[in-house]
Amino acid sequence: MVTRSRIVAWLRVVMPLAALVLLSVLFLLGRKPEPGSTIPYADVDPQELAQNSAVTAPNYAGVTPNGSEVTLTAERAKPNASGALESIDAVRMTLTSPEGRKANLDAGKAQMQGDDVRLTGDVRLTTEDGWTVTAPEFLAGLREGTLSADQEVNVTAPFGELTAGRMDLRPTEGGNHVLDLNGGVRLIYRP
Repeated sequence: MVTRSRIVAWLRVVMPLAALVLLSVLFLLGRKPEPGSTIPYADVDPQELAQNSAVTAPNYAGVTPNGSEVTLTAERAKPNASGALESIDAVRMTLTSPEGRKANLDAGKAQMQGDDVRLTGDVRLTTEDGWTVTAPEFLAGLREGTLSADQEVNVTAPFGELTAGRMDLRPTEGGNHVLDLNGGVRLIYRP
């Protein structure tokens, strides 16, 4: 008759050997690495990424002398040979007045010009109180918290639609921002 201690003694030898056999089978039957394959979670070509340096998800924030907050985010920014930002893709800029009123600006592309940013590609400015301004190009002054458009702008306001030859959004002495439309302003009033 086999005693309990003999069974335990055999199991102490058999169990580790069985585990070793299972692990050996797993390693022998596992996939072999393919040296030519790319990293499975990489969406870009590594050689292109190494040759064309870029910053993904850049973020800029600052405060103007009148207390307005300026934030600028983008999907990607590419520097030029000197290290300055040459082009910025999928830009979102938010201008917040000291009282908390916000204006959001979305653009397809942007380019840094000193303290200014030239925004192009279906540029759209929206405010919290229902104004929407579209133009082919805006110039944003990051230091002063200003926006200007030298080409025709189309405005949708709560009271109707406006068209103007140019536009300026600038801060006043009290910290508010004034939207100045000029250059042949046309208004279609919709009560």
